[in-house]
Amino acid sequence: MLAIILLIVFGPKASSDPDASPPAETAAEESNTPPATDASGSVICDPSKLTLEAITDATSYGQGENPQLSFSLKSTMTEPCVVDAGSDIQEFVITSGSDEIWNSKHCQTAGEARSVVLEPGVPVQSSSIEWDRTRSASDTCESDRPVVTADGASYHLDVSVGDIGSESTKQFLLN
Repeated sequence: MLAIILLIVFGPKASSDPDASPPAETAAEESNTPPATDASGSVICDPSKLTLEAITDATSYGQGENPQLSFSLKSTMTEPCVVDAGSDIQEFVITSGSDEIWNSKHCQTAGEARSVVLEPGVPVQSSSIEWDRTRSASDTCESDRPVVTADGASYHLDVSVGDIGSESTKQFLLN
């Protein structure tokens, strides 16, 4: 009698294994879930399908040449999507070894919110900002900051836009 009640309640294919895979039709229904949209109806980019690349305008800089820093953002989604990528959530960090040398957030004043539409597979490059070859800290914004070592010293640029981080750093030299 108990077996009949269990069959009626749970059906003949029920499994008592909590780790059992869902039926194939459930998995198929989940893959057909429409992408998230914003208030205007634009598809919101899936962060896991975005690539962010740190960019410098050169790989080596002579005395008196300041690096121009930017990034490229690309979507691997199959349709156009929108992502927040304004200067209010951008962060450029320069390191040498494990030492953080400069961070764009230390002295940023009025960052602007901005959404960008990304076409599938088409990279969009940001505007560039200039690094003045000085070390930064949040308490040095209104004072002279120390100039960093040059003479062939190696530095790395890492970029993030909100929760999206660059896949690797971009190395450059200061002479």
